[in-house]
Amino acid sequence: MTSGYTASYLAEVQTIARSMDGSCVDRMVHLLVETRRQGGRVFFLGVGGGAGHAGHAVNDFRKIAGIECYAPTDNVSELTARINDDGWESSYANWLRTSRLGAKDMLFVFSVGGGNIERNISVNLVASLRLAQQVGARVLGVVGRDGGYTAQVADACIVIPTLSPETVTPHTEEFQAVVWHLIVSHPGLKQNEMKWESTA
Repeated sequence: MTSGYTASYLAEVQTIARSMDGSCVDRMVHLLVETRRQGGRVFFLGVGGGAGHAGHAVNDFRKIAGIECYAPTDNVSELTARINDDGWESSYANWLRTSRLGAKDMLFVFSVGGGNIERNISVNLVASLRLAQQVGARVLGVVGRDGGYTAQVADACIVIPTLSPETVTPHTEEFQAVVWHLIVSHPGLKQNEMKWESTA
């Protein structure tokens, strides 16, 4: 027997999937292809679940799409040193400065709120996005709620709709994974076959 919560949750998943803006996903693919062609790099940024997604996406985009990618959260020693010595707010942006973020590069943000200075939420993402604007780097995002600062400045951004206040975070984070897997397996971007798709 399916519980009411389970049925409702799965119904919300279907509603969100049907509402996805496919043209925005295609724009993301186009911008990623352009970044790869120009020899640019993609820096995946996230906090919490988004940080886990960032590390996973780095693997997929490097291996499947042949794009040079990194995430500041993949080196816990450097990240915690920067937080300890310089503070949380500047930790990602200073890491990006050391990586010489430039106009050929791209930030790809996974965040539930997208960053909000006024509410002091994910301010490290906002600082990184401001740096991207300064140097002319492109910005992509998959975010929830109203999209926050990411949606305001991104070149392409998917905002996962809020259908219920109780499921904002799980739906945003699950669809972040859906979107990046869609993108990395898209025939317009994919360069290398995946193991199970290439095994008879």
